[in-house]
Amino acid sequence: MKLIIQIPCYNEEKTLGLVLSELPKKLDGIDIIETMIIDDGSSDKTLEIAKKYKVNYVVKHIGNKGLGNSFKTGVEKALLEGADILVNTDGDNQYPSKYIKDLIKPIVDKESDFVIGDRQTSKISHFSLIKKILQYVGSFMVRFLSGTKVPDSVSGFRAYSRECLLKLNVTSDFSYAVDTLVQAGSKRIKITAIKIQTNSPTRPSRLFKNIWQHIYKTTSILFRTYSMYNPIRLFFVFGSIFFTFGVIIIGRFLYYYYLNPVDTGKIQSLILAAIFVIISVQFFALGIVGDLIAKNRKLIEDNLYYSKKQYFDKNKAL
Repeated sequence: MKLIIQIPCYNEEKTLGLVLSELPKKLDGIDIIETMIIDDGSSDKTLEIAKKYKVNYVVKHIGNKGLGNSFKTGVEKALLEGADILVNTDGDNQYPSKYIKDLIKPIVDKESDFVIGDRQTSKISHFSLIKKILQYVGSFMVRFLSGTKVPDSVSGFRAYSRECLLKLNVTSDFSYAVDTLVQAGSKRIKITAIKIQTNSPTRPSRLFKNIWQHIYKTTSILFRTYSMYNPIRLFFVFGSIFFTFGVIIIGRFLYYYYLNPVDTGKIQSLILAAIFVIISVQFFALGIVGDLIAKNRKLIEDNLYYSKKQYFDKNKAL
């Protein structure tokens, strides 16, 4: 069984050497361990350090294309090189390499196809209270919408089986974490979480300028991905909210009309109710149309899975 450890990098010269030096050389159930760097347009000595530590594969982006594209590039390269398991970790030494053996064990034992390292964010000392709360709320929303039980939805410390990689499709340039998790939930991929502890931070996050930008981007990805795979549920929720308000307002109008049939002063309520009902009908219609598109998407992704499997199996390195 072949394991490739993937490290997306953007100007990680200060910490990459430490990360590479601590990677495991031998693991139970694994015959070959290889390393891969995805250099996302670094302007420092990241590539020199990768060569110094004799990284097996170095893939370089011309310009900074984002974490999502780096992950996608790494997945394609790993599949071509015949990886049975892909581990993704960070170049900033956030995730201790000692947990890689625990991360891959459920896949080696064929108990899972997708394993995520739970950072136990409520116990991370350098996280502010507001960040801990937002992490909890965000992970709860992802669990609810994806139908999974992953406690740390944005953790980048992950392991994937080859089969899982073939089924997932990255659609976001910003980050792949939420996107792939919602997909995995909708495709009934077996997901497992293991508890880990993180190292002390070596630098601020480069994914976002502040916590509010992170909330905005993550929420937009979550909404878009969920609407792609579960549109009827999403739009029917919105439609039901507007329909309920419309019915309540109509009930109010009928109540006052019953008390005083000649009083036409409440006609504005009826107009407002009609607007709410019309909006709800539009949401219901969007849900039905979206569901038809989602069914078509499933057929396309099924065909894409078989095409990818055939291509990567045919062209993978021996």
